Amino acid sequence: MILITDGGSTKCDWIAIDKNGKQTADKIRTKGLNPAIVAEKKLKKTIKGNDELMAIANDVTHVYFYGAGCGTEKPRLLLKEILEIYFPKALVEVKEDTYAAVRACINSNDEAAVVCILGTGSNCSYYDGKDLHQRVNSLGFILMDDASGNYFGKQLIRDYYFNKMPDTIRVAFAHKHNLDADFIKYNLYKQTNPSAYLADHAEFMFINKDSEYIQNLIIKGIRLFAENMILQFKKELDSGVPVHFAGSIAFFGKDEIKQVADELGFKVGNFVRRPIEGLVGYHINNL
Repeated sequence: MILITDGGSTKCDWIAIDKNGKQTADKIRTKGLNPAIVAEKKLKKTIKGNDELMAIANDVTHVYFYGAGCGTEKPRLLLKEILEIYFPKALVEVKEDTYAAVRACINSNDEAAVVCILGTGSNCSYYDGKDLHQRVNSLGFILMDDASGNYFGKQLIRDYYFNKMPDTIRVAFAHKHNLDADFIKYNLYKQTNPSAYLADHAEFMFINKDSEYIQNLIIKGIRLFAENMILQFKKELDSGVPVHFAGSIAFFGKDEIKQVADELGFKVGNFVRRPIEGLVGYHINNL
């Protein structure tokens, strides 16, 4: 049995397939397992505490984990060691989530493309048809992650407190979220996953997209991401490679992304909301 995982900071989706490429059970969902920000004890608790995973643990021969926070060696090896504990008969491969986006988005294994992730966090890489290239090292959600869920959540909260929201949006935002200052600070500075907490506020944008304020907010974030991340591959873009997008923020913001692409002159390719679905197809084709 092969276990494929799309691991974000907020949640992880797990799908098991047998040697014939048939999905053996419903998709399993756990809390996020970003090893760069989640403590080892909590990583273990999340995996061990899921009865569905533990029920199949001894039948798993391969684990392919694609996750946020797995782009550097120390957190990647930490998560690999933990997975090897709970799936003792499996060969475990842990790769950063960008590989999941690449394999889910590209039209063929050797297609060259710029691939972006806009989910809880954000990232951008160039895939040359064989290898993945990054020219900017991510410094995490505090300093980077433009146009991500946590970026937009932060902007919404800031605009609320700086009185930059239109009154109708302000009232709706306060109705949907607890905006008490002590509650916000507790979640940001005393809880273990502040990026996911911030990203939880981003959904508000997409149920209020008829607002000019919201549209401008989305466009500003996408433009910032494009200028800082996508355009670092200008040479490749000028050769005509497409820019693919994965993640919920990208999927629901595709109109704004296309607008910024027209403005900055790059070609938009595919949009994939949940990379896990494309990953299953990739691994079935490569059994």
